[in-house]
Amino acid sequence: MKKTATLLGALAVAIISTAASAADGTVKKVDESAGKITLDHGPIKNLGMDEPMSMVFKAADPAMLKGVKPGDKVLFEADRVNGQITLTKIQKK
Repeated sequence: MKKTATLLGALAVAIISTAASAADGTVKKVDESAGKITLDHGPIKNLGMDEPMSMVFKAADPAMLKGVKPGDKVLFEADRVNGQITLTKIQKK
């Protein structure tokens, strides 16, 4: 029983931390050949970005850009990868 409670607690922390690192955005431009996407987005807390802005992100996997187009509302995650701010997840709303 104690192991189950510990596992559930760890799962809850993982879910909360994932939700906390997700940001809302609107796709402005997709450049699949360069593996880049331009997003207007709200705060990205894990990167210390507290103000909304528009910026270009390099996609960790360019294939994730195939399902989005300008105007789409998205939920995404970004992180520093090799010193570069990189889109690590994206999902249409």
